[in-house]
Amino acid sequence: MSEVNVDGPFPIPVSREDQEAWIKAVLATEGVNLPRGALENVAPFIVDPDDMLSEPDAHGVRTLKASAVRRIRTDAGDMVVAVVRMHGVGGVQWGHNERISSIWRSVADPTVGRETERTLASVRPWMGVDDDGRKKCFAALESVVANRRMLIMNAEDAADELKRRDRVRPYDLEEDLVLNGQQDPGMYVPQQVRIEENPERDSDGNPLYPDAYWGWMAVRGNNRTQKRQSIFRLTSSEVLAGVPAEKLEREGDEIICDPRDWLPEFSAVLNREFAETGDGELDPTNGSRARRAAAIAVVDAHLVIGTPTPQRLYRIVQMNNRRDHVHPPLEFDALDRSRALGRSVLGMYVAQQVMDEKTAEVLSGLAPIRELSGASADMTVSELRDLRSMRLLQELFPVDPRKRHLLRRALSENPPSQLKSGEINQRARTWSALTSESYPAPWNPRVGQVFSTRAREGIVLSERRLPDLLAAADTDDDAFDELVSYRAAHWLASFGIIEADRGSLDGQEAIGDAGERIRRSRRTVMNCLQALRHEKSRMMAVGVLKSLAAAMDDGDRRPWRVSSSGKEMVGREMTPLWFDSEFPKDTGTRPRKTVNSAPPLLTTATVPTPLPSPTLPAPPMTPTPSLVTSAPVQPTAAPPAPAVSAQSEAPATDETDEADSSMPSPEEPLTLETLVTRVEERIRALHAASAEVGELLGHLADQSRAASVAQPIGRHQADRTVRLLNQTLSRLRRLPELMEEMTEPV
Repeated sequence: MSEVNVDGPFPIPVSREDQEAWIKAVLATEGVNLPRGALENVAPFIVDPDDMLSEPDAHGVRTLKASAVRRIRTDAGDMVVAVVRMHGVGGVQWGHNERISSIWRSVADPTVGRETERTLASVRPWMGVDDDGRKKCFAALESVVANRRMLIMNAEDAADELKRRDRVRPYDLEEDLVLNGQQDPGMYVPQQVRIEENPERDSDGNPLYPDAYWGWMAVRGNNRTQKRQSIFRLTSSEVLAGVPAEKLEREGDEIICDPRDWLPEFSAVLNREFAETGDGELDPTNGSRARRAAAIAVVDAHLVIGTPTPQRLYRIVQMNNRRDHVHPPLEFDALDRSRALGRSVLGMYVAQQVMDEKTAEVLSGLAPIRELSGASADMTVSELRDLRSMRLLQELFPVDPRKRHLLRRALSENPPSQLKSGEINQRARTWSALTSESYPAPWNPRVGQVFSTRAREGIVLSERRLPDLLAAADTDDDAFDELVSYRAAHWLASFGIIEADRGSLDGQEAIGDAGERIRRSRRTVMNCLQALRHEKSRMMAVGVLKSLAAAMDDGDRRPWRVSSSGKEMVGREMTPLWFDSEFPKDTGTRPRKTVNSAPPLLTTATVPTPLPSPTLPAPPMTPTPSLVTSAPVQPTAAPPAPAVSAQSEAPATDETDEADSSMPSPEEPLTLETLVTRVEERIRALHAASAEVGELLGHLADQSRAASVAQPIGRHQADRTVRLLNQTLSRLRRLPELMEEMTEPV
């Protein structure tokens, strides 16, 4: 029988003989195939292990009782779980918890590898040798870190991030555990962390620390594990890598790594504290640790001890926990929720044998892109990222009926013919979130919401390599459209050039070239893509895409601006404001309005009295039709102009293009001298017209104040005029470069 602890609520580990009996019984249970080392690590934490064991059979073999074993089925595979009572300090927070996965740089980013980056080691199946001497997978995981310091840092980073995420909880989890104990069991999977560097040695040449550490990682219950250990005043890194002697009330700076050594002493310290303090000491800040921890001295836990497909164990345990968290109101944020949904789909594909394990690992962000089929040694960073993103796109918008069915199951979607825009957007966010793992920093996954419901039929790509598409985009419409439709949004978002529409103008500011803060126009990602597709901007749009790809290949530096001909302007960084001016909002292919339907520039419906017309000097020459009319405001109050929807409103530049009088008439000789003269005349006229507009606005402001009219310009008319002005400025910025190309050198 197990030893009974009568000195306090905190259990002392049973004898090593009883621990060994429990280990043998677990290994003898049907379906169990985990390494002995994992069981040796967790055995000291098991309370009353003898109660879990069956009577010996005819051969004297004991196994776990049927009541202590559960067999769980997930979409990724099956697993065997032991139901145990465990010391409350047990378990380790898992860095691979999907709720905090976005804090790590993914190995799916081909630029990962610099020592300053925060990355998390890949998890793979634990390989060992069976009783017959054959190497095979066991029901455990393993990873490799450079040194012990990195092991501890990863555990601490995960703990810090979980604390930040837990702030959204509507109650204090730690105090709830103090008062009510832990109501639901956590689930833990064994993982061994190996150290690459040789361990430090003492003066006698003996290693100070092990070269590998076993831990039981919290698949479900990471927050509960962290809060329990916080109450005990230990950390997961200490449970995993060793407890300082001072926390065991020993002298010296020794680290005790084996729980069979430190846990008995730790429980003894807690039981002494408990006996020395009164029942009422539960002050949230100064109360006795032992009294606060009494309700969680022992907790229920589920230990993963077997699976028929150990090579898929990581995916199986994640799948078991995922569905509870990927839907609100639980605490996955939008990015991590979308990534978790995508991994659910990929895990189901593997389990149903429509995708191989290696492909799923790369697409899930668990393996480098160069391990993906189709990757070649000559591929650059941009092409590797593109290869993975396009594979993800086709897996999340598949043509294959079998995959469509599995996708529907994983995402709980309507039948394909009834897919709604919300479900299409959910897939798009999932694609975008997983794609961002291949980049230095994630973006808002709503950037990927660029598809109509026609995407329900699946997306078929040309299968051309990225360099071929970029090379052909100038003249090949299909190549250009494929780049804009499926690459541009993510590339621009990765450099902060565009972002998902936030629903308001709050926070949508940018820093100008002179350092000033400028309020940006609110626009959607689709609006940005439409601006790129505008035929007049084709060469520049292709140049932007090439510049973005080149920046990725050159260490993710800032991309350079491009000229109207698509040439890179080296040294001049591309910025959000530059993009907005060169590819302005509402530029696109929309039905053109007739001149008669255009509303007046200024509304006078709110002006109570007529404003006299200002007297202005005449311009030095007859200008072309100006951008803002110089006609005086009329006294008659016209009804408000009818609203024009964004879908039917045409860019104002379409109207001015048809009436452009700056071009010579057919009767005039198209001589070089005539063209040069007309260019100079038009520039002078434009200069004079711009001064006239400024003076008109000044007079309008003065007379509005005199008439006590605060806002004499209607919102709709002002928006149209400012939009036209921005488009004009965009054109003007290109003119100096064009003139320089045709000007004789100095």
